Amino acid sequence: MNNSIAQSVVQTLEKVLSKEKDSIALHEPVFNGNEWQYLKDCLDSGWVSTAGKYVDVFESKLAEFTGAKYTIAVINGTAALQLCLKLVGVGADDEVLMPALTFVATANAVTYCGAIPHFVDSEESTLGICPEKLEDYLCETVEIKHNECFNKKTGRRIKAIVPMHTFGHPADLDPLSQICKRFFITMVEDATESMGSYYKGVHTGNWGKASALSFNGNKVMTTGGGGAILTNNEYIAKKARHLSTTARLSHKWEYDHDCVGYNYRLPNINASLGCAQLEQLPEFLNKKRTLVDRYRDVFEDVDGVSVFTEPDFARSNYWLNVLLLNEENIVLRDEILEQTNRQGIMTRPVWKLMHRLSMYKNCPRMELHVAENLEKRLINIPSSVVLNGHN
Repeated sequence: MNNSIAQSVVQTLEKVLSKEKDSIALHEPVFNGNEWQYLKDCLDSGWVSTAGKYVDVFESKLAEFTGAKYTIAVINGTAALQLCLKLVGVGADDEVLMPALTFVATANAVTYCGAIPHFVDSEESTLGICPEKLEDYLCETVEIKHNECFNKKTGRRIKAIVPMHTFGHPADLDPLSQICKRFFITMVEDATESMGSYYKGVHTGNWGKASALSFNGNKVMTTGGGGAILTNNEYIAKKARHLSTTARLSHKWEYDHDCVGYNYRLPNINASLGCAQLEQLPEFLNKKRTLVDRYRDVFEDVDGVSVFTEPDFARSNYWLNVLLLNEENIVLRDEILEQTNRQGIMTRPVWKLMHRLSMYKNCPRMELHVAENLEKRLINIPSSVVLNGHN
């Protein structure tokens, strides 16, 4: 029985995936545009570090695409998220709410601020934070004093919440925003996986007071390594730009800094790559939707497993496609992972939940039934733009 379902998954994936390669990656970049031209121009100019025209162009085009008023390009998504948290006032010994179902960088960014991750549950319909469960939990767990939220058990301030848009699928942001208002909590979106994703017609990253994007090599579009801060707050934008440039005060020759800053600005050479990738992003997104449609068609008749699709209120970038095993087939996850990878089809489980990691096992958390259930059922399958669903 186990083998038959695992074999069925392999055979169904092979209906979509090209057989020209010995192995198929989970997500690989595509460079079919002006990458070589812009990179050569950058090298010829000699401006390869954090100064140069491509950084400005990339930030401008990024703001235009996302609809955010301000964008600040930085070295990676984790650095972007750390600065976002710092800029909204997260400090030492604060607690920050976040899903237990997330990549470790979300928790790490909080820890870099001297703060403490506080893990909350997810919902199956979005794979993101469940607003209903969160509100009930906060009603029991916190108290409001002088327009600030405090954990009654630990006595620590709960300063922020970080909804993460899992695999590019937007979390349900409107009810989360209402929770933030009710409990005096600041929202910072972890939009590192959701470049090109929209919540109710607006690009992700526009609900948080500040939000983080990532352009790692395995994302929908890449700058090699890189990230960005999105914000609609002018003060936060100016402060982010200043802090990410080692807090250096402008002067023709003198080095003077007015606070502890960070050497986090994106190099011009990476930005040149990002400019070329942004030009192709609409095409990338269309191809990824073609791929998920093909996956959905071929898995429709496969018992025991389904393809996860975007919530009704969202338009996802489908960064990584997701197979969800039915409850009765939870025990088959590892067998499917084993057989697919043996056949050269890279698949992987979701990240280990944050409270299962040794450094975060003692952090505060709510009951995590849905996240723990999803952890056992979720499998990522190949999602590169080059696959495109045609085979």
